[in-house]
Amino acid sequence: MKIGVPKEIKNNENRVGMTPAGVFELTKNNHDVYVQKSAGLGSGFFDEDYMEVGAVVLDTIEEIYAAADMIVKVKEPIEQEYPLIKSHHVVFTYFHFASSETLTKAMIKSGAVCIAYETVECENGTLPLLTPMSEVAGRMAVQQGAKYLEKPIKGRGVLLGGVPGVPPGKVLVLGAGTVGIQAAKMAAGLGAHVTIMDINMKQLRYVNDVMPNHVVTEFSSEFNIRTRIKDHDLIIGGVLIKGAKAPKLITRDMLKEMRPGTVIVDVAVDQGGCIETTKATTHEDPTYIIDDVVHYCVANMPGAVPYTSTLALTNVTLPYVLKLANQGWEKACETDESLSKGLNVVDGKIVYEEIAEAFNWSMDAMA
Repeated sequence: MKIGVPKEIKNNENRVGMTPAGVFELTKNNHDVYVQKSAGLGSGFFDEDYMEVGAVVLDTIEEIYAAADMIVKVKEPIEQEYPLIKSHHVVFTYFHFASSETLTKAMIKSGAVCIAYETVECENGTLPLLTPMSEVAGRMAVQQGAKYLEKPIKGRGVLLGGVPGVPPGKVLVLGAGTVGIQAAKMAAGLGAHVTIMDINMKQLRYVNDVMPNHVVTEFSSEFNIRTRIKDHDLIIGGVLIKGAKAPKLITRDMLKEMRPGTVIVDVAVDQGGCIETTKATTHEDPTYIIDDVVHYCVANMPGAVPYTSTLALTNVTLPYVLKLANQGWEKACETDESLSKGLNVVDGKIVYEEIAEAFNWSMDAMA
């Protein structure tokens, strides 16, 4: 198979869809790999690194799409890529369709096979291709939140860990999944007082068992959220519903109950966000303020640490890329149930129910 790895063109997205090590495995299996010039530079990989393992380096993104049968990338295609995607393409990437009707219609129109990293699902319900980026984003949420709590950036002026004689800051984490647990772990490591909320009691029991005593669990309800936001300094939204829009757990009116300078980091922004006032931002312009509450809603947080993120992503995507390349997408999805759940759009039709529900479309919706 001919596999294309384009350079990411989303704002400040420095990750790349495949490391040289991943390309080596593909060429070893007699596949042709085309990598766009300087695609790996942001992650610390040079064109020469790819050529040494058998890749062909092409100058432009247009050449990559024209040469490839399968496109392997990191983030969803943006508008200037839409015309490049054709019906013969298999596109394997993070799509997050439920958050963008425009993207969904464009991929339906293209006729391509769209396999989304974020909906590939194992038998036990885990999301193997989303997990490493959720781990990165959860940890970064605290790192960024701690920074934006500083007064010069309009935060409350709180040091999360406190100092002797001064109590630590308070962190509220919504969701006890991968993002929430990693965020709680980082916040606890800084010495903050952490409250983590979820509606899954089994997950809360797990958190209660593995976290230190200054991480407390609480059942998630509107009443409990309204109570906690009044005195917490950093609020992290980490709620995910597979393939669907995130629920709005904090509404606009609730911002007025927060203290000025409170910081919100909405990691769920890729799925529409779990805060009503969430709107996607970029690393270039990451924050905005509503009702004196600082919002950090960068849609590709792991892109800020591309070396770590690219290695972590290729570790988990490569086995699936190899299977798709070796067997073709139809047989690969037929023999691998977890991969088949990654199918979102095929031949101009939505095949993942939650996406259709997000836009109130029928499953055979056409652009």
